[in-house]
Amino acid sequence: QVQLTESGGGVVRPGGSLRLSCAASGRSVSTYAIGWFRQAPGKEREFVAAIQAKDLTSIRRDYADSVMGRFTIARDNAGNTVYLSMDNLNEEDTALYYCAASVMGAASSQTLAARTSYDYWGQGTQVTVSS
Repeated sequence: QVQLTESGGGVVRPGGSLRLSCAASGRSVSTYAIGWFRQAPGKEREFVAAIQAKDLTSIRRDYADSVMGRFTIARDNAGNTVYLSMDNLNEEDTALYYCAASVMGAASSQTLAARTSYDYWGQGTQVTVSS
């Protein structure tokens, strides 16, 4: 149905910025809810951000409290790539970042933040924040 490929990870200094990409193939990304999750060693995979088209003119964006005001999720004008722009990174942001996709109707914040809500996952891209 859809294949997801993450890119853009790397090593950055605290306070730095990074932009991750989630490229979708098989279907337009605009037909899916897209979520970003991250997983640090020894920890559970946690929600970061999500984006979903609610209707023809409205796009919903959700963020975890830990990244609110620092991260921005957006889609490109072709509708086939979703970006996660990350600013003011700190060492707690170090993790393997995954994007995920699901076909769903307008969803609650709880649904968008749940790993089990998503059907398709990429392989992940590593983000390391270190001085």
